[in-house]
This record gives sequence, structure tokens and C-alpha cells, in this order.
Amino acid sequence: MAQQKLFNADDADSVALARQFAEVIFNRPLPRPFSYAVPEHLVGRLQPGQRVLVPLGRGNRPALGYCVGIGETPPERTVKPILHLVDEEPLLTPALLKLTHWMAGYYLCPWGQVLEAIVPAGARGRAGTRERVFLKAATLAELPVPLPKLTARQRDALDRLRLEPRPVELKEWAERIGCTTGVLLGLVKKGLAKRFKQRVEQALPAVAETPTEEPLRLNEDQQVVHSALADALARGGFQPFLLHGVTGSGKTEIYLQAIEQCVHSGREALVLVPEISLTPQTISRFRGRFPRVAVLHSHLSDAERGSYWRQIVAGQVQVVVGARSAIFAPTRKLGLIVVDEEHESSFKQETTPRYQARDLAVLRAQLEGIPIVLGSATPSLESWHNAQRGRYRLLSLPRRVLERPLPEVHLVDLRHEPASRGRWRAISPSLERAMRAALDAGGQVILLLNRRGFSTFLCCPSCGEVVKCRFCEVTLTHHKDRDLLLCHYCGYETPPPERCPRCGLSQIKYLGQGTEKLEAEIAQKFPGVPALRMDSDSMRGSGAHARAFEAFRKGEVRILLGTQMIAKGLDFPNVTLVGVINADLALHLPDFRSAERTFQLLAQVAGRTGRGPAGGKVLVQTFNPEHPCIHLAARHDFVAFAAAELQQRQEHGYPPFARLARVILRGKDPSATAAHADKLAEAFTKALPLPGEPPPMVRVLGPVEAPLLKLKGYYRFHFQMQSNSSQALHQLLSAVLPSCPAPRGIEVTVDVDPWSMQ
Repeated sequence: MAQQKLFNADDADSVALARQFAEVIFNRPLPRPFSYAVPEHLVGRLQPGQRVLVPLGRGNRPALGYCVGIGETPPERTVKPILHLVDEEPLLTPALLKLTHWMAGYYLCPWGQVLEAIVPAGARGRAGTRERVFLKAATLAELPVPLPKLTARQRDALDRLRLEPRPVELKEWAERIGCTTGVLLGLVKKGLAKRFKQRVEQALPAVAETPTEEPLRLNEDQQVVHSALADALARGGFQPFLLHGVTGSGKTEIYLQAIEQCVHSGREALVLVPEISLTPQTISRFRGRFPRVAVLHSHLSDAERGSYWRQIVAGQVQVVVGARSAIFAPTRKLGLIVVDEEHESSFKQETTPRYQARDLAVLRAQLEGIPIVLGSATPSLESWHNAQRGRYRLLSLPRRVLERPLPEVHLVDLRHEPASRGRWRAISPSLERAMRAALDAGGQVILLLNRRGFSTFLCCPSCGEVVKCRFCEVTLTHHKDRDLLLCHYCGYETPPPERCPRCGLSQIKYLGQGTEKLEAEIAQKFPGVPALRMDSDSMRGSGAHARAFEAFRKGEVRILLGTQMIAKGLDFPNVTLVGVINADLALHLPDFRSAERTFQLLAQVAGRTGRGPAGGKVLVQTFNPEHPCIHLAARHDFVAFAAAELQQRQEHGYPPFARLARVILRGKDPSATAAHADKLAEAFTKALPLPGEPPPMVRVLGPVEAPLLKLKGYYRFHFQMQSNSSQALHQLLSAVLPSCPAPRGIEVTVDVDPWSMQ
């Protein structure tokens, strides 16, 4: 395409006669769509959501863009024609185009960049397909006159080809009738057959399975919730629900029966779960109830993701289950959206466009005019506040199914816990006794430690030097199984030093606790007891998660230890004890959500026990047992925690009572980056107060060094902005950032509604 001559007299005539014009967006920092004439042969074929090849710029070089609109009103200026239609079917639905247009404005990034980010590379590149050659017999009107002479093989092949109602694939047909492809191509050359190319699926992922499970009987609480959702599905229209159900209360069964009603009415359902919850156990529950389920997650190949995307576009899927990016699944007849564990931080995208999938799910439900269910045992304070204000309808499941009680939670105060053999270990004596009792009674144990590696930092006892990453301002973690120091932010790795890099002392101490060290301690204290570590280091291979959970389900593993990937979405009735090694790890981070995250993690991991007839209990080791988020989590009292935390948020002007935006600057040169941050601060100061708004509508904090000053070789400075008006924030950012462009080598990123303050 790039080599062809783009314009001639015929092109000019076709533009003058054009009766349709397309709006095209590019993955470039351009402020608006560009108009192009639709050639006559594309009228009726071109639709919004398809990609097109068009001439762009003074050189008229072919560029790939997305058609986002079609109209019949000629633009005021002369336009160029579309060169080529790339996609036969739209990659995006009209509702998704509206959603992405809103995203571009709200998250302050170009619309084309949003479109390029949400359509999987496998769908854009048609991965999983290949171009194949097909044949079909010529019609009577297409036959040449006079008829050419044929060999016996050609006559036999032509007679068979005429009996086929559909086109046949060249090579497969040649093998089937026992001739060479040359015989068939001879028919094409003589005008007796037509040859054409078509893309076909190469390795289609299986979505059709036979359901094997029947709906479960609902208890009284579940019936009330189910009735509300069934009524909403029957009435239709946008209706947002917040389902607050304690762990083990049967939320998933509610989702399944609501989805069943949706599917029976001929509609499709979209279920978002955190990536961490996409366990084989979760997936099997959906595939056990519905015959056509597509699962979208980060471990799919481009070919698999592209094939699933095309199946969804074709309407061959009833239920889409996936992580945050699944919110962009191109369903045509969407009838219900479910966001499970809606509080999870993994629903926030940390690269541009920095969207919050939960919020987009609510907006998409509004655009599609359908109900949406946000479910959690520990709802985000934003969603809880929306329910309190009446923006969401609150549904509750306050009790576990089968009348099973919530587990008892005991706080182990590590300040007063006796030392184990003269030194502090990960497993306190109290937890060790509880583990032995649970194992002796035939139960299983889950231990949570949200830190990977063996030792979390290396320190010199002489000069106090801590070994850090050369590219990031963070300590390196020792991974004993590989005998390497690793940076968990950029992936840098190096052998452990034999001597202190500063003073040369050889007695470097390995301090801190990670999952590897916990695994070693378990092997020492519980010899012969099968234990398994689950973290991102040990679960690298394909199918590793499935094998690990299956071994635990069968009882082949008695102690399961790991990071937060074991804290959510698991249902193992034989787990009678959960131990939290250190509840304080995230409690004192410089982040206003640290208490909320700690409460949620404790409540979620506590919910993994007590699901069977043997009951269960939880031991939480902490140095801060008086902290509200810890002692209220021990009482399973989310309502009290939410009330106290919301009061704190309101006093300090944090979400959900204010809107936040974060501006991050990063560059290789710390002085130049800091200088541009100061220049940007001056521009923000001059722009405030905003016209027509009483001050102070926007509060700008910074610039200051980011908590992680150096990350992946870049020095980082940031601003934090608070306002009770989202519009005011956007007005300030939209006015200042374009007027103060960053010099070369410095990157400025805007994060609206930031989730991480690191």
C-alpha cells in the first residue's frame, strides 16, 4: 500500500461525487478526528468501529485509523478518499465507541490511543487466522465461450466442484479428491472456476462445553437478592446494585442465576473478576453452568485472544469472564454486567489510558441501558458511599450459606509474644500451636505473607548500608532458590555481594521475611507435612495455578502459603486455620487507602476458612492490634470500619468526598526534571483560581519527590490535586499542560482518580 500512487483524476472525481464521509481517528497525538470521503464501493460496507487505510499529512502517506462516525453532510474543506477497508467486521460496537470517547476526555489522553489500547493486538493483527485460497465453480453466466477442452482429471474435478454448495479450500479439496493443486488451478486459468483468498481461524479456542452443574437452592437472604435482580432484568434499563455479602454468603450463585436469566432471554453477560481470582475453580463454575463461555486474561496468547474477540463479535459467546480489559469485550446484545470483588485495586490500569474498570463498567451499563451488580464482602468506600447516597441500590447477604458462622479471629500481639528459640521467627509460638492442632485434627492450613523472596533486604551491621537497585530507589530482595538479588519493580537482578559495597565488611546480614523464608521455616518446624508456596515466582509455568489448587483440593498439600493470590476466590471446606504472618505490611505506607487495603486483605483471607462442617479460625499476627482496621477486621465489622474511615476521608478531603488527580514527571536527569516540575508548578499557580469559580476549587500539592524517587532508571516528581469538582480538575489540567510542554527527555503523565500514590 505504501508504494502505490495515491491520487489521480479518477480519485478527484470520486471525492467530488462522494455521498458519504467518514470521521477517522489515529493513534497519534491529534486533537480531533479527520474527515475522509467514502468511495462508492465501500458505501454500505464501511461501519464505525472498523479500521481503514487513508492518506495522511502533506506527503499523503498511508496511515491506519479507526472509523468513528459516518455522515452524509460534506465537510467544509476538500477531503481525501479512504484507500482501503482493513476489517470486514467492526472491532468495536457503537456503545464501546461512546465509552472510549468519554475515556479520552476524562483520562486526558488521545482517543486513538485509547482505541489502540483496548483492542487486543491479537484482534488488530488477526492473530490466530491465516489467509487461505478457496475455489468455487463459475456460474453459467461466467462460463467462457467456447468452452475450453479439459483433461479427464480436470473434468472429474469440475464435476465434483459443481456439486459443492460452498467454496472449498484449494489444498484440502485437492487431497480429498486425489489430484494436485495444479489440476484445480488449471480450471481457474480456463475460466471454469473462481479463485479467491479468505482469512480463516487457525486454532479456535473451545468455548462450547456441556454444562454439568444444576443451580443450587437459595437460602432466604439469597432469595431476596435474587428477586431484586430478576425484577431488574425483567424490567430492563440501567439499574446499579451494590451486593454486600460476607465471605461464603453465596454471591457467586446469585451471579450465576442472574446470568442464567439473562442468557435465557437471548442476551449476553459480562463478568469482571480480578486477575488474581481467575482461578480454575472460578472458571469451572461458569463453564459448569453455561455452554459458551469465553475467558479473557493476561496469560492468553495473541492468537487465543484474537479468536475469542472474533467469536464475541460474531455473537457466538453467551458469557464473557475476564479481568479488567474484558470490560471492552465487543458483545452485541449485552444484558447484564457483574463486577465481582469490585474493591480490588487490580481493576485500575496503571499505564495509559489509566482507567478504572469498575467505573467504566458502571458507565457502560448506563450506555447500554442494562443492570449492573458490584459485589464484595469489603466494598470500596467509593461504592459504599454511592449506596449510602442512593446512587446504587444496596443488597445484603449478612450470613454464610448453610448457617455456617464466620470464623473466629484472634489477634496475636507480636510485641508480647515470647521469642522462638531466642529470635523472632515468622511463625509465632501461638500460631505454631494452632497449626499443629489443625493438622492433627486432619484440617488444612493457609498462611498469608504478602512479600515474595527469602530476605526482603540486605544490610551491613557496620555502616548501615542497605543494598538497593541500581535503577530504582528500592531495596533488593534476596531469592534463595536462585541465589539472586531481585528488584520487584524493574526486574533487575544481581548476585548477592560478598562484602558491603560501601565499607567492605564481609558480615552482611539478610533481614526481613519473604515467602521463601516462610517456606523454609515450615519445612523446619513441620517436617514431613506437605506444603506448597504460591507466589509469582513459584507459579511461572503454564497451568501451575491449576495444578497447585488441585493438589490442595485433594489434600495432597496440607499447608498452602503465599502472597495475596491465595487470599481471594478460593473455596476449600477442609481449611480450618488461616494465619496472617504480618498484618502491618501495608498499614503505614504513604497512601490514604492503606487502612482500607489492610482491612480488605484481612477480611478476604479470613474468609478462606470455616466453609466446611469442621469450622475454622484465623490468627492474625500484628504489632498494631489497636489499629481500627485490624481490630474491626477481627470482628468482621465492615460497617463500623467504613463509617470511621469515611469520616477521616471527609475531614481531609479525600475520595469519595473529593476528586483526585496526580501528575507524574519522570526523566533521566533529576535536575532537569525537577526544574520542569517547578515550571509546571508556576503555571498551575498562575491558572488558579479558575475563571468563574470561587476559590479554593482546586488544591495543588507539590511538586515533591515521588515516594519511589528513582524507578526503572528515571527520576520521578509528582503533584497531587484535590477538588470537590471533577470538572474543575479537568479544566485546570487541560489549560495548563498543553501550555507548558515538557522538554525532550522528560515525560509527563496524568493519572485521574489515582489508585497508587507510589
